Amino acid sequence: MKGFRFPSAFTILFALIALMAALTWVVPVGQYERVHNEELGKDVPVPGSFAPVESNPQGLEEIALAPINGFYDSDSYEAGAIDVALFVLMLGGFLGVVNATGAIDHGIQRIMDVFEGREQWLIPILMALFAAGGTVYGMAEESLAFYAILIPIMLRAGYDTVTAVAVIMLGCAIGTLGSTINPFATVIASDAAGIAFTEGLGLRLFILGGGWLICVIYVMRYAARVRADMSHSLVKDKHEDNKKHFLRNSADRHSQEMTLKEDITLILFALVFAIMIWGVAVAGWWMARMAALFIVAAIVVGLVNRMKEQDLVDNFVDGARDLLGVALIIGLARGIVVIMDAGHLSDTALAWSEGLVADLSPIVFINVVYWIEVAMSFLVPSSSGLAVLSMPIMAPLGDFAGVSRDLVVTAFQSASGLVNMINPTFAVVMGGLAIGRVPYETWLKFMWPLLLVLTVFLMAVLSVGTMI
Repeated sequence: MKGFRFPSAFTILFALIALMAALTWVVPVGQYERVHNEELGKDVPVPGSFAPVESNPQGLEEIALAPINGFYDSDSYEAGAIDVALFVLMLGGFLGVVNATGAIDHGIQRIMDVFEGREQWLIPILMALFAAGGTVYGMAEESLAFYAILIPIMLRAGYDTVTAVAVIMLGCAIGTLGSTINPFATVIASDAAGIAFTEGLGLRLFILGGGWLICVIYVMRYAARVRADMSHSLVKDKHEDNKKHFLRNSADRHSQEMTLKEDITLILFALVFAIMIWGVAVAGWWMARMAALFIVAAIVVGLVNRMKEQDLVDNFVDGARDLLGVALIIGLARGIVVIMDAGHLSDTALAWSEGLVADLSPIVFINVVYWIEVAMSFLVPSSSGLAVLSMPIMAPLGDFAGVSRDLVVTAFQSASGLVNMINPTFAVVMGGLAIGRVPYETWLKFMWPLLLVLTVFLMAVLSVGTMI
């Protein structure tokens, strides 16, 4: 409509909080009984135990408190958002210090020199690396650290911020969608379903490879059109402003030699991210340790570059300020889940789903389960949370339909990975878009054809899987 402007991410998320609160007044709700699962270390719902409970309508006070509680609240599915928000702020501070040294600009120019004339190959290479992180350990919140690095590279290569966001977000998402040994999706879902996580591995590898290829082709086609003619960019009206923002400290570095301090800074920069990945994938780190890593790294970089104490502090604070909006969005997105949990909406939706899959043929059953998991993923964006909630109920139902439990797990992780490419209740999506300065409606416009292709691909693979 002429004159209509799509609301900001903050408005969209707050409207969803209000909508979920309104549903708690009209939807008859219930709860499952729960027992503690020692292997998972979590309480899981008992199949067939759903019973109506007294409703807990969420009013104006709960709506107002939801964004605040989103930072602090934790339940059996996932922690509150305060740790992720603090991680983002510390990351921003570290990047502010490193950017002030000028080393990043020199590093970007080196990459451009190496890939000169072959810039398009950055897309499949980087998406493969992010997909590897997704399939191995469910790379999600920690991917936020890479946006500020990759966006300037893509802008220098002649692409736009949508391309940069797509490389990271779709790379990680397709890895999670095709999880193989991801402990936060495949392993926890398989445990909840009562099977070994290696069951169904071959089919998941096929989904991972096929999904990665589809996403790479889609992003490369879009990127090629944008590079040939910026008028094809979905953010063409913001392109010059984005270049000023993300390349504000850059200059032509061709004629300048890198200093020893810049070389050391870049080595430290790469080492910090290598340590972060090792910490998450091997040592079991979470956001607090990663945030501490970036604080220490910022100090070390400042010392190497002989920054004055006040300059170091100012650069750190300025960098954190750049990502303050992202940190706030993370808490707001988590507030939606707080309202749903308080109003018993998640258990109620699962109970409705349980009734939908009774007495279905195998192919119909697995596809209905897929769509149920799609719907549930909007309510429970955490892959581990959705696994703990839905697999103890859905996996046993597959026995009656003649569908193996590992295929039900595959349907769950495929649906969760797909939805979390666009899910407004998923802080990683809203945070990544905020860093990349890509409006949510623009992201939906970019994504809808890809979502359609991936959906057809996944439903076909799941259907064939029932016949193997």
